[in-house]
Amino acid sequence: MTKIESDRISRLPPYMFGKINQEKLEARQQGVDVIDLGMGNPDCPPANHIIEKLCQVTHDSKAHRYSASKGITHLRRAISEWYEKRFGVVLDPEKEAMVTIGSKEGISHLTLAILNRGDVVLVQDPTYPAYLYSVAIAGGNLVGIPLTEEKDFLPDLAKVVSETYPKPKVLILSYPHNPTTRVVDLGFFEEIVRFAKREGIIVLHDLAYSELCFDGYKAPSFLQVKGAKDVGIEFYSMSKSYNMAGWRVGFALGNKKILEALAKIKGYYDYGIFTPIQVASIVALRGSQECVEEIVETYRRRRDVLVKGLNRIGWPVLTPRATMYVWAPIPDKFKKMGSLKFSSLLLKKSEVAVSPGIGFGKQGEGYVRFALVENEHRLRQAVRGIKKTIM
Repeated sequence: MTKIESDRISRLPPYMFGKINQEKLEARQQGVDVIDLGMGNPDCPPANHIIEKLCQVTHDSKAHRYSASKGITHLRRAISEWYEKRFGVVLDPEKEAMVTIGSKEGISHLTLAILNRGDVVLVQDPTYPAYLYSVAIAGGNLVGIPLTEEKDFLPDLAKVVSETYPKPKVLILSYPHNPTTRVVDLGFFEEIVRFAKREGIIVLHDLAYSELCFDGYKAPSFLQVKGAKDVGIEFYSMSKSYNMAGWRVGFALGNKKILEALAKIKGYYDYGIFTPIQVASIVALRGSQECVEEIVETYRRRRDVLVKGLNRIGWPVLTPRATMYVWAPIPDKFKKMGSLKFSSLLLKKSEVAVSPGIGFGKQGEGYVRFALVENEHRLRQAVRGIKKTIM
């Protein structure tokens, strides 16, 4: 029989979460009450006024027709207004803002639009796996930027570029960072812009966790830096800040030429997002942001319960200043197991599912990631289960 898979699919890196997901499924089929802290999948609904607007617009007969691939005009205006209010960044909604079907879709299609086979892409290691798969599918060559605890999980770009041939074309970054939860200040992005201009590199920054910040920290936007639009774009998503993960609403913002390339390929692939979802997203962006504050406070309380609980039972972890995760070094006596086997152990013995660090890249080995997607009671229950395993 003719080979089914294309070369681009065959060259994808292995999906390291598959084993844990299968074990999780089998445990549930056996009636085990698994506390699932693996995937960053918000467990609460969006605010009522957002849902009500969605329902209202669905009754408009015209709302069920094809939408615009780049997003309806009023939503592009709404995100531009939101960026100016939140970051002081002025965007042209016609040329510098585009709606994507979640930031994951936007990044995936953009890599197809701008990468030739063999183009080098710098990606943080560890990183959100979708970046790796997107580049691999597009035929690009991945070069990892090691993020180590010794350097506070910040990239040593100059060293990596000096050792890379051919010259990198694209740099993909994400801060607040998934999975390590590390944060940066505006000065970091100023250095990134200088670096990108000097080296002639395109920057793609994913700002998925911009609003999930704690203890007084406020995440900056890459686009706040003078000259950022000259070298790159930023992706923003409503998935986490508004509990709209399943709605698939994201944005690509910044450099006009990069967005033109994305618009061109999206024009071939999709007709955009269901119009009622886009209209409800406008209400979310322009309405009261108290719902976002409540979401942040929910994650802060959960973070404190989990971090304090783990430290109390002898598993030292740092308190993250942003995101919906806790990045935890594997306890010393279990380190030799590796993150995949240790995650499997927690699932079997503690009935708690976490993500193995190796799934985020080679530098993620030695860690596991907890997602704060269960309530405080369940998190306390998780800590009790983990205590029986590691003590």
